[in-house]
Amino acid sequence: MKVLPFQIPKPTKDALIYQEDHEYIFYDKFHQHQEIQLSYILEGEGTLIIGDTISNYKKGDVLAIGSNLPHVFKSEPNSDVKSHMLSLFFTKDGFGDVFFELEELSEVASFFNRVENGFKVLSNTRQLEQAFVSLKSKSKLERFVTFLQILKIVSKAKKQALSSFVYEKNYSADEGKRMQDVMSYTMNHYDQNISLDSISEVASMTKNAFCKYFKKRTNKTYVQFLNELRIENASKLLLNKKELSVSEIAYQCGFGNLSNFNRQFKLVKGTTPSIFRKTL
Repeated sequence: MKVLPFQIPKPTKDALIYQEDHEYIFYDKFHQHQEIQLSYILEGEGTLIIGDTISNYKKGDVLAIGSNLPHVFKSEPNSDVKSHMLSLFFTKDGFGDVFFELEELSEVASFFNRVENGFKVLSNTRQLEQAFVSLKSKSKLERFVTFLQILKIVSKAKKQALSSFVYEKNYSADEGKRMQDVMSYTMNHYDQNISLDSISEVASMTKNAFCKYFKKRTNKTYVQFLNELRIENASKLLLNKKELSVSEIAYQCGFGNLSNFNRQFKLVKGTTPSIFRKTL
């Protein structure tokens, strides 16, 4: 199986794939696939990278990921609770070239307009939870009907975009392997000192070539990406580890000094770490 891109395993004639992931760690490889992905997080939390944007996912989230949009779910490490995700995979033309152009399906047209950049559903999540949980015991026909109901609910729900930039070209196998290596190394070592020289070696490129390569594919510099990843992890610690001081969290997340941490945190979150912790 290629790391990036990779194929969703499915029977030849199936246009809709239901998948249940019940693991301590989700598939944590930076990857893309042709199928649109609609997922409900039944259990678990962690870091989510979609396109150029780093955020978090948690229990109860409903997420939509567009066709060939690179993404990775990084489960919270050392958790004693298995993560549990229910997903539907499909393509817009998988049911026929004009199926979703039918007047009867005009209510779900907005879904396909928004899904290219990925989004998180912010309302109607209780209805969606019930629909996703019911999928396992349904026949293929019943599952298809429920899928259309899910699309209708999601289309009418409030949404939050998950990526602001989508690289126009699909990754080749070699490019995918390179970006996967970079993402994996960064996610596993963000709390340590990562220089441009060291990450360029991971990518098997010169520093200048790597900087241009990464910026072209993510619309941000590697240093920006690294800082955002550190800030997202710091945000979780600020909320969940009250016993840790702001300075302890800064050093645990890879920042060499407190002033730089405060500056970068405000740049990403729009507020200081202390106010962020008190507010939320």
